[in-house]
Amino acid sequence: MTVKLALNHFSEQFPKHLRGKRLGAVMHPASVDTSFNHSLKTLLSHNHSLFHLSALFGPQHGILGHTQDNMIEWEGYIDQKLQVPVYSLYGEHREPTDKMLSNVEVLYVDLQDIGARYYTFIWTLYLCMKACETRSIPVVVLDRPNPITASKQEGPVLDLDFKSFVGLHSIPVRHGKTIADLARQFRAECFPNVELHILEMEGYKKEYWFDQTGLPWVMPSPNMPTLDTAIVYPGMCLFEATNVSEGRGTTRPFEIFGAPFIDAEEMCQYLNGLALPGVYFRENYFQPTFHKGAGEICGGAQIHVLDRDAFESFNMAIEILKFLYHRYPDQFKWKEAPYEYEYEKLPIDILLGSGTFRKEFIENARI
Repeated sequence: MTVKLALNHFSEQFPKHLRGKRLGAVMHPASVDTSFNHSLKTLLSHNHSLFHLSALFGPQHGILGHTQDNMIEWEGYIDQKLQVPVYSLYGEHREPTDKMLSNVEVLYVDLQDIGARYYTFIWTLYLCMKACETRSIPVVVLDRPNPITASKQEGPVLDLDFKSFVGLHSIPVRHGKTIADLARQFRAECFPNVELHILEMEGYKKEYWFDQTGLPWVMPSPNMPTLDTAIVYPGMCLFEATNVSEGRGTTRPFEIFGAPFIDAEEMCQYLNGLALPGVYFRENYFQPTFHKGAGEICGGAQIHVLDRDAFESFNMAIEILKFLYHRYPDQFKWKEAPYEYEYEKLPIDILLGSGTFRKEFIENARI
């Protein structure tokens, strides 16, 4: 059975008391319906009947999904066809400003999250809600599936002393919510005065994986090519905070990892010996075309998820990091700041969302 998005009957779901107002829209390439029609197309079909489209906003990687990596900013511009401003929420500003919202009476948010606290689209939503509460602008959020299910959580809850653009509120690493669930939580716990409206899905169950929804997969960011990538991401994103390649510059980002100093055979033998649930590590060698290890032969592993319901990406990644930290003490390194606009704390600590987890569970662990 196909899950139906509110885009399928948008005019029925759009709040009646907000009709006729000037609308700003936050979206990206994955903002599509079941027929691959972009959300903007739906908005334009109702422009001047339900509302007046007055501004567009884009998150990290750009409204077109064109920027590759973390802290690669993009600049806003005027859409020549629509003659409306397109504002960047991943550049000089990550929170909408007075100028950006000066011609907006309703803010519509349609972003495809992938279920991990580090994925910045949920924090773009958070900051939009914050800005709109201050200015009494209603927020309308289109709900979409959590690709890795909305029924399971993993990893530590964020300590607010370690908040950053990869975590602005206390949720676990794998948060187990849809983007509308998070919007409701942000309103309840942070922005109680924001006027929030949810455009609900039909036929969705929290235990669904994305490939059980019948919806088309469109890359929400350049290094999230498949559902398989999203399944391993809650753990493997931690490798962004190391000198070990997380597979950027290859065709399987986050599913493969390695470095020139790693003995792939030894590592895979160790990791498979742990008998971690639902996963097998296959010895692998690769040469990234860009990013860490570019042009070098990296020894490592490809992660093969055999049972995604049993698999625990975060715990798996911690076991890998423990091995690398203790096996290669002179070669394995934690990356230094900056990372996602945090200029003092270690990237690994803001990803973990903790000042103690790294020391307690990785550096002081025994292998």
